[in-house]
Amino acid sequence: MKFNQKILAISLCAVMMTACSKKAQEATTDLQAPMGSPSHHQLTDAATEQSPAYGTEGNTENYQKIDTNTVKSVAQQPISTFSADVDTGSYTNVRRFLLSEKMLPPADAIRVEEMINYFDYQYPPANGVHPFAVSTETVDSPWQPNAKVIKIGLKAKDIDQNNLTPANLVFLVGVSGSMDEPNKLPLVKKTLTILTQQLRPQDKVTLITYSDGDKMVLAPTSGEKKYKILQAIDDLVAGGGTAGAHAIDMAYQAAEQAYIKEGINRILIMTDGDFNVGVTDFDALKTMIEQKRKTGVSFSTLGFGSGNYDEQLMEQLADAGNGNYSYIDNENEAKKVLDRQLSSTLATVAQDVKLQVEFNPKTVKEYRLIGYENRLLNEDDFNNDKVDAGEIGAGHTVTALYEIIPVGQKGWLNDSRYAQDKKKSGKASEYAFLNIRYKLPNQSKSILMTQPIAVASKPLNQANVDTKFAIAVAAYGQQLRGGQYNASMGWNDILNLAQAGKQSDPYALKAEFIDLVEKAKNLSGDQTKSLQINKGT
Repeated sequence: MKFNQKILAISLCAVMMTACSKKAQEATTDLQAPMGSPSHHQLTDAATEQSPAYGTEGNTENYQKIDTNTVKSVAQQPISTFSADVDTGSYTNVRRFLLSEKMLPPADAIRVEEMINYFDYQYPPANGVHPFAVSTETVDSPWQPNAKVIKIGLKAKDIDQNNLTPANLVFLVGVSGSMDEPNKLPLVKKTLTILTQQLRPQDKVTLITYSDGDKMVLAPTSGEKKYKILQAIDDLVAGGGTAGAHAIDMAYQAAEQAYIKEGINRILIMTDGDFNVGVTDFDALKTMIEQKRKTGVSFSTLGFGSGNYDEQLMEQLADAGNGNYSYIDNENEAKKVLDRQLSSTLATVAQDVKLQVEFNPKTVKEYRLIGYENRLLNEDDFNNDKVDAGEIGAGHTVTALYEIIPVGQKGWLNDSRYAQDKKKSGKASEYAFLNIRYKLPNQSKSILMTQPIAVASKPLNQANVDTKFAIAVAAYGQQLRGGQYNASMGWNDILNLAQAGKQSDPYALKAEFIDLVEKAKNLSGDQTKSLQINKGT
């Protein structure tokens, strides 16, 4: 893709000249040895000592403003359209608040769909016709009396790591002074080491750093030469400010020069996201990455640290670059993202995945979509193949929940005197009709999948264990955002529902979730530890 390099340089200079300019505070815990394996609590405790707490002077963490989805009337707005989302950064960042900061997170740090999608669910596998399978289940709602919850589940086909196409990876690492904290560059080095151990001879890696200047530390190197890659990682040192105006552009140039046709071509930026950009500069950087994705190189972000963490930037840049956003708060999370789920992280099986649900006015009166607030699309975006949407990686599961009010039941909204007289069309046997569009990798024309959602519901206690657990996670996210739609469902109810859905937990992630609910419950009893929303930009 041709692009005016001078314009890029000007745009990026404005964005990155001041990035990470803060001087790092001295570490109180020595975790510099790259091969060490400090426990999660060692890392998070050290981070607390290093960075000022959120909401206090000196803390510049930034989150995008999120307004919870409102209830919609089917008579007025029967169609709901949104983009798929497989990011998980919100879940782990909130975990950091609860475990490290020992306080409730700001509401805007909570994206409920990312919390739900952090977990794998045992959905039916893809049958080979499409790259993912679709399943639905409808159960009684634990929140609103007489309401139902519709769960939509997508399960992408899995690809064994050994069968992945060759990968061309560019590691772009921030090494400025602000990264000189135990949960930043030392953890980045551990994360890179984990990924390097998975490389095969047919894979290649480029390592670029940016601080006082951007530098290609390692030219494209075969995965067979792990010792050389690991040595380059081991030599990384944090220090100085950031004048790496061409760092991201350099990463794209390197990825394009080493491009593997029909292979995996991806940039992974690892940083605290402290670019200190204004709205105009943020938009310029985002636009540049949107243009660069046309080259076939995707852009994923892995966030680290606290105190100056720009979560909005990290999440939005990954979205713009057809990549994934993850937040790495400990070494176990690095193993999850870049070892156990490496195929999901690197290999895309479906692009621009859009979901559109048309509710039946004969059977459904009201609905609300849980989460996906910054993934909403216009109705006409669904059939427009030029409108970007989310990507799904190999083995990924995607879950969406709707709470609905059936016709004839009391809902959130006042009944309309005259709408009741309107003739209602639709099949009495369907709650809704699900449409999904996606593109195969590197294709420009989308493929349509459709599936009716039947009027068939069951009590929550008879629901599939995955459905129970997904609803428990949704309730946890809603409660952390203020509990507007949780009604009388409290922390103990969330715990009980999570316990009921805890089956199949090979890596104890669900058990850890239950511990997090307990911590949130305890912290919520002390309102002085609750935080104000950071409005973001």
